[in-house]
Amino acid sequence: MSVKTQQKIVFKVIFINQGKVYEVYAKEIAQSGMFGFIEVEGFIFGEKSAVVIDPSEERLKDEFNEVKRTYIPMHSIIRIDEVEKEGTAKIISTDGNSSQIVGFPGSFYNKHEKPKGDR
Repeated sequence: MSVKTQQKIVFKVIFINQGKVYEVYAKEIAQSGMFGFIEVEGFIFGEKSAVVIDPSEERLKDEFNEVKRTYIPMHSIIRIDEVEKEGTAKIISTDGNSSQIVGFPGSFYNKHEKPKGDR
């Protein structure tokens, strides 16, 4: 008789938020009851006893400190992976010309041009 080990499931969620790419680890993800959103719950961050501290992971810890569950728009999601174990959560800047990651446009109008109905 084999004993099945209880392995915890970890998801790596990569998404765009305010022009930056966020990579976070969570225990649960699901399609939200709110149309067009993915529900992410149970954030996982590195050990507090670690000697080396990553500043972007610390910013993410602060940002999601009191968050029980967050809802991410589907068009912001780049990728969701089920992984063996959690890694380092990080924020990656998309500034610069070498970046190949482009966010979904927030508006279909030129920033300096008003829609024809508003003139």
